[in-house]
Amino acid sequence: MTATEAPATRTSKVARDRGGKERGKLKRKDYEKELRKLHVELVKLQEWVKHAGLRIVIVFEGRDGAGKGGTIKAITERVSPRVFRVVALPAPTEREKSQMYLQRYLPHFPASGEVVIFDRSWYNRAGVERVMGFCSEEDVKRFLAIAPLFEKTMVDSGILLIKFWLEVSPAEQTRRLEARIEDGRKIWKLSPMDVESYSRWYDYSRARDEMFRATDTAWAPWFVATSDDKQRARLNIIRHLLDQVPYKAVKREKVVLPKRQKAKGYVEPRFPFKYVAERY
Repeated sequence: MTATEAPATRTSKVARDRGGKERGKLKRKDYEKELRKLHVELVKLQEWVKHAGLRIVIVFEGRDGAGKGGTIKAITERVSPRVFRVVALPAPTEREKSQMYLQRYLPHFPASGEVVIFDRSWYNRAGVERVMGFCSEEDVKRFLAIAPLFEKTMVDSGILLIKFWLEVSPAEQTRRLEARIEDGRKIWKLSPMDVESYSRWYDYSRARDEMFRATDTAWAPWFVATSDDKQRARLNIIRHLLDQVPYKAVKREKVVLPKRQKAKGYVEPRFPFKYVAERY
């Protein structure tokens, strides 16, 4: 399936591949084993990014509940936040609304040796802003015309741009959003905007399709991941990300811990420390 083809809508809760073939649930230990291997490769990638001075931008877009946050967490949990930076911008301020639309994203772009991950991006204009009426159709048309040129400028400047779209089925989206309502750990993930957007599935589908047609370019293609099975989606996306960046293992000198210094008369003080209560 190419990015310009709309992913097929599936209503079954059974995990299936793109050909419709059912897949068994991935065992937790198998998922963790594969993720551990990929984390080792992500660290190698990180060291190469620093060594070679690469600049990488990764864009994550998709429907509410598609698993963007969990995928980003899986990518970043074993790498340095000084190299892998996650950008999740709030709603624009009044000042930002008066600026050129793409202007507020530019300060977050990477310098040499950095990877910036956008948890939603400038494509808000082609998605939520359009569907929810926060901008005019003329604003959207202008954005869709400018975005490929903007991204061509990014790529021509030496930035490696990788764009992911996570697609979830209607049934699975419903299950995940309902779970957020019931789970005190996840309720913050369900905003009034998410609730309002939920009823507009096909408005989002049409907006997505037009976005793909306008911005799926040779220099910045969209890569679509079906994410009803979140674990498989995370593994597939990380593997795909690693395949997009030519990297090598940077040679490191073997680390040997030195001997600790002698106490030379030091005695632990009898200070009345305020200890954390040991409740567990």
